[in-house]
Amino acid sequence: MAPFMSSRYALRSIVRRARHASERKAFFCTETPALFPHPVSMVNGASRGLGLALTEKLLTKHPDSPVVATCRNPDSAAGLSALKERFPSQLTVLRLDVTMEDTMEAVAKEISSKYGRLDMLVSTSGILHIPDQMEPEPKLVNVDPKNLMLAYRVNAVGPILVAKHMMPLLKTGLGQGTGREVAVVANITCKMASLRDNLLGGWYAYRASKASLNQFTKTLSVECQRRKDPVICVVIHPGVVDTELSKPYQRDIPPEKLFTPETSAEKLMDILDSLTPEDTGKFFSYTKQEIPW
Repeated sequence: MAPFMSSRYALRSIVRRARHASERKAFFCTETPALFPHPVSMVNGASRGLGLALTEKLLTKHPDSPVVATCRNPDSAAGLSALKERFPSQLTVLRLDVTMEDTMEAVAKEISSKYGRLDMLVSTSGILHIPDQMEPEPKLVNVDPKNLMLAYRVNAVGPILVAKHMMPLLKTGLGQGTGREVAVVANITCKMASLRDNLLGGWYAYRASKASLNQFTKTLSVECQRRKDPVICVVIHPGVVDTELSKPYQRDIPPEKLFTPETSAEKLMDILDSLTPEDTGKFFSYTKQEIPW
């Protein structure tokens, strides 16, 4: 191909990409005519425990910033209903089931139409046991394929799909007004997901599904860096929190290592508010010390 023809085709390609980008931007703007002037946060899995406590911390610590709280059954979420009465204009409660992708799409559309942006996404949803149905596996003989797949769907697949649907809003929000000027995706994991830290074995489904969540989040951080998307992606171990998830297994936990949801939420807030782009792709403890993968 002649040099001038190569240049002409290159020019056409640039014009075509610019036109498509303009069309995509115009379409988005028709859906969201104006961006909300303050940062918007979303807590997935906010009906109780750590998610509920974190939602309250966000509402009280950043009173000008809206919070979107999602859970599987909002109608039965008494804690969220109480928060909604206290913060009627600041808090939005929406249904999101981490095993149903259409509910994630609906939440993204609602946030887009109401705020036009998202600046932080924290996924706290997770499953460890279900009474009379699912228990952690102390030995290989206890491993059940149905429970393995359920844990994987809820603990790993669900949060990364939520991030998938919220990413356009996060890239729009850019974290403007937060002091860090980049958006954040923070997935709540556990120290048990660390391969190097696994010295006791057992708990196959929970360990493996949370390790998968770690890998998903790390991979997302690499993609955002390569695309130069201003989004920090981290996983955080909140410590052992006194919730229904951990209650049957707290016997050997020293009292000083068993946190109330409020204490753990405060520690998480300290980390979230201090994140910088250099932190992306990291696995943090509640002290912000890095945990080996």
